[in-house]
Amino acid sequence: MTAETTEAIETAARESRERRTTQGESTGTTPQTTVTVRCTGHVRDAVGAHELEYDFEGTRLRDFLEAFFDDYDVEELLIAETEADATHSGWAPVPDDLPGTWRKNPEGEQTRPFARVCINGRFNEHFEGFETELEDGDRVALIYPFMFCC
Repeated sequence: MTAETTEAIETAARESRERRTTQGESTGTTPQTTVTVRCTGHVRDAVGAHELEYDFEGTRLRDFLEAFFDDYDVEELLIAETEADATHSGWAPVPDDLPGTWRKNPEGEQTRPFARVCINGRFNEHFEGFETELEDGDRVALIYPFMFCC
């Protein structure tokens, strides 16, 4: 990454923080949270960095995603709007009796096939989905790997 690209990313993040801080001062009630965002594959290409500190207004994963998607145009890479968008046609049928506990995010809060949102190394559906509370210093990974075919 070039020095100009790094500087542009840092400037955009700083302006975004200042804008949200100024907006938060007018309401005065919403807390600010700072997380480390790690991006892979196509998300990394779109954002222009593999890791950045990100401040947002609120404490939930939903708050983070809304703010991040306002600043970086990666929502369509990650979030599926319908059940059909969240399911790949090549998946094997699900058996009637699955071992263990299986959870799935509700429609509209699922990721696209192959895309994932992780909090501190665990998939968000293993917590409370988009309602998961985030704390300062948490790591949020936005994963959309490059897929290659032979």
